[in-house]
Amino acid sequence: MLTIRAQRIFDGHDLLDARAVVVAEGRITAILDDADDALDLGDVTLMPGLIDTHVHLAFDASPDPIAHLAEDGLYDRMRTAAEQHLAAGVTTIRDLGDKDYLALKLAQELTRGPEILSAGAPITTPRGHCWFLGGEAEGVEGVRAAVRERVSRGAHAIKVMVTGGEMTPGSHSHLLQYGLPELRAAAEEAHLHGLPITGHAHAGAGISAAIDAGFDSVEHCSFFSEDGISHDHEVIARMAERGVYASLTVGVLPGFSPPPQIAAKLPQLAEGMRLLHAAGVPIVGGSDAGIGPPKPHGVLPYGGEMLVNFGKCTPTEVLRSFTSLAARACRIDDRKGTIAPGFDADLLAVAGDPTKDVNLLRTPAAVFRKGERWS
Repeated sequence: MLTIRAQRIFDGHDLLDARAVVVAEGRITAILDDADDALDLGDVTLMPGLIDTHVHLAFDASPDPIAHLAEDGLYDRMRTAAEQHLAAGVTTIRDLGDKDYLALKLAQELTRGPEILSAGAPITTPRGHCWFLGGEAEGVEGVRAAVRERVSRGAHAIKVMVTGGEMTPGSHSHLLQYGLPELRAAAEEAHLHGLPITGHAHAGAGISAAIDAGFDSVEHCSFFSEDGISHDHEVIARMAERGVYASLTVGVLPGFSPPPQIAAKLPQLAEGMRLLHAAGVPIVGGSDAGIGPPKPHGVLPYGGEMLVNFGKCTPTEVLRSFTSLAARACRIDDRKGTIAPGFDADLLAVAGDPTKDVNLLRTPAAVFRKGERWS
């Protein structure tokens, strides 16, 4: 048994009038007003470990991560990437771009790292966005079969490439890849097997289709059009009404300048985040870690500033988005994302009070995974 004492405790929802957490056998067993005989972390805030809802362990955050997929040692590189997340205070990650089910294998074998939730290879059209990960499927029956295959492999979620993406030659973010029949079939099949389904969707039409098909969350939500960005207020309102999560692509290392085509869109991207937040769409943070040098593994803590500055979220709202809301989006909110008896003892301590300054997340003072201190 271990008792951890901190100046403040944020339970995933709000600050508590308590200063100590008791853990045993990997779970939280009690929350105490205070404790003398404890591991005293000092002037820190103890909170649930962060949850990143969108990472790519198979991508190495190099200038050309796709080129390195075929190189020897991919599994070992993925293990290192997972460890980098844990060191940053991210105790649970959802891998939405697996290759050869290696993230699922790692989830079963990793002893030093975060909990890994994997969707397997994203389901995509023939030669569609990220086809090289091995998830090509065509037509209603092909999509249903692809979902069932991932279920049989033990996937924790389903991801569908609703629109294209710029990382794949010949694919475009503003164009739909699947029609509503295929998307509905994917959602029905995923829900039949008790799995959440999320859709990669940049275009407004893709976001709308994912909502209509019954998807639980949408990645990116950038509202790209052929010549810029076009926000659809009606689509945003429907997301809020149906409680569809927006897994926003947040977190970039300081010092990197975005590509010119993205830099020109930043004001509109920021406005999109603000509109989603203002409408009451539930927002979680998916860093897209691994896709390039600005997004190394473990970059999620840098995403809080973006949600505050662009989305106009409060620091407390950001903390909820990275903990309890993210757990709910991933359907693990019965055991993660909250400090309460019976929950996993995945904990993060940061110096000071992150409910006032979300940038404090960038420098973890201590990280616990199942009650064991890793840093």
